[in-house]
Amino acid sequence: MRILFLAGGSPATIFGLAPLATAVRNAGHQAFMASTEEMMPVVAGAGLPGVPVTGRSIRDFMTTDRQGRALEWPEDPLEHVAFIGRGFGRMAADSLPALVELGRAWRADLVVGGMLCFAAPLAARQLGIPWVRQAWDTGEPAEVDGAAESVLGPELAGLGLDRLPAHDLYIDICPPSLRPGDAPGAQPMRYVPGNGQRTLEPWMYTPGSRRRVLVTAGSRVSRTQYFDYVRELARKVGALGTELLVAVPDEVAGELAEGLPHVRAGWMPLDVVAPTCDLVVHHAGGGTALSAMNAGVPQLLIPNMPKLVPPSRRLVDFGAALMVPDGEDSQDAVVAACEKILGDSAYRERSQALAREIAAMPAPAQVVEALAGAAC
Repeated sequence: MRILFLAGGSPATIFGLAPLATAVRNAGHQAFMASTEEMMPVVAGAGLPGVPVTGRSIRDFMTTDRQGRALEWPEDPLEHVAFIGRGFGRMAADSLPALVELGRAWRADLVVGGMLCFAAPLAARQLGIPWVRQAWDTGEPAEVDGAAESVLGPELAGLGLDRLPAHDLYIDICPPSLRPGDAPGAQPMRYVPGNGQRTLEPWMYTPGSRRRVLVTAGSRVSRTQYFDYVRELARKVGALGTELLVAVPDEVAGELAEGLPHVRAGWMPLDVVAPTCDLVVHHAGGGTALSAMNAGVPQLLIPNMPKLVPPSRRLVDFGAALMVPDGEDSQDAVVAACEKILGDSAYRERSQALAREIAAMPAPAQVVEALAGAAC
């Protein structure tokens, strides 16, 4: 089989699809990973052949409309979800011609698109091949799909459609206990951390003598994005007096760590570091949350986008985390929540129950057979 994977415009979306794409290649099939031009180094770092299908970044699609007019991020939470969907719809429209050309030239048998990758069903329909949708976190709002459709009118009309085609197979990596009640039927697949690696140092895989808390806001932190958020969060958590790890890209690590005691900052492979931690405090991003679940480590969630609140609530309801809403995350509130989690073993016990649940799900290698079935 030749399977064309389509990721989004951020490292987390590459990491989410990489385990299955790697399993496809390990089974003797061929797999390409399509994404934005700026994500090609991340694709290569995951050991996969990558092909760019747009030279623009996801930031471009979120900040300008199809006519190139500037857009402002909305304040209203419901409108924020629709705004995200329209941005991904614009990315799909821009990526579609190159994706179809790639699929045709390479003679792809199947398209696997991550959540929010709306060019995948359109390209598959144009190529006359099946498409598979793969979740890369514990859930995206259904409203996002409708918002994407609202800006994809020309592309849908060109295919004689009034809405996005239904998938031929849905692969879900959400642990069963955290799936929403209205979630569609799916082929389950074990979550495998696909994060970027680096040369390891002993402290990364060896717990220290003091309690260890990891703070992160994901892989996209830069001086212009999420920098103030994660620095302020690290400062608040630093008041605990524990060993503090701040997982951020190396280029901002030094500046973020200034003035923080007992801190290590920089790029840290979460699959290695998380198991040594007593608590992970973060922005509620899906990949970070799943990495902590996989390691059996409790979490404090401070969602930095409205769409992250529902999956965060499900994790809280399961007993493996606490959530402090954005805007209510004073230092006292953050410290109190951390102390509550660290002082109650029930949070770790519930987190370890989730880790066992994840481990019991079918591995990516086992799901390759389901892809072959979808391709027939």
